[in-house]
Amino acid sequence: MNNSKFIVGLYIGYDIINYFGEDRSPPINYLKIIRGNYMKHFHRLTTNIVIISFMLIAIPMILPAQTLSQVLNGQTERTLLAQDSQLRVDTVVEQTRKMEDKYRATLKEIDGLQIYNKLLELQIENQARVKVDLEKSIVVASQINRQIVPTMTKMIESLDQFVSLDIPFLLDERTERVDSLKEIMERQDVTVAEKFRKVSEAYQIENDYGKTIETYKDTLDVDGKTLQLDFLKVGRISFMYQSIDGKTSGVWNQRTKQWEDADSHRNEIKMGLKIAKKQIAPDLVILPVDTAETI
Repeated sequence: MNNSKFIVGLYIGYDIINYFGEDRSPPINYLKIIRGNYMKHFHRLTTNIVIISFMLIAIPMILPAQTLSQVLNGQTERTLLAQDSQLRVDTVVEQTRKMEDKYRATLKEIDGLQIYNKLLELQIENQARVKVDLEKSIVVASQINRQIVPTMTKMIESLDQFVSLDIPFLLDERTERVDSLKEIMERQDVTVAEKFRKVSEAYQIENDYGKTIETYKDTLDVDGKTLQLDFLKVGRISFMYQSIDGKTSGVWNQRTKQWEDADSHRNEIKMGLKIAKKQIAPDLVILPVDTAETI
């Protein structure tokens, strides 16, 4: 405001000097007129100054508002870019974690496979040794086959002779077993091992006959009559029969290869039959047997 008054004063002094000169003094009325005119100029000038001042104040306020909007927009863009970057980082971290887990799982699998491979190597080594042993066994087996086949043939012949010379119990069954062995020996589709197993089984059955007490039903010609009889075998030391009605009894004489009357041992034979059939508990029974010298 002081500056404004100073400027107005300068304008008034300049006009007075120009109009009257430096040696003349202006009248009072004229001074009033000049003062009134310059007061108008002063008010106009003051208004312009105020408007300009307002503009000078408003323009910086408008410009920062625009700058702030730009700054906020830029900050928003940077925030979005940061979020995108964080998402990419999180994705990379997750992928890295998965790859790490997969890598560790792969390492464990590799360790397991290495152990498994070592075991397989040991198995292969063992199989190689077994293979060598089998090759040797095949060579030996071929030699054994050439030797064992004649041996089995002799065993069957011996078994056939033994059955024919033995007491005649279960004669049909035992004869059929020997004939079956002879047939098997002629077959090419049966291995040597199976043939040997069958021969050994037949020998085992014959061996068990000497340790068991057995009874079975069969027919026999007695005094010109075919009778249904109960046969009783006690090992190979006694072979007897008794008719179904219990009236006829007999015992095999291994020395004469004939049946003999055993009616005097009817009750003992009957009791032996019941023990063999497990109808009564085992007990001491006196039965007719061949002497050791006869056997």
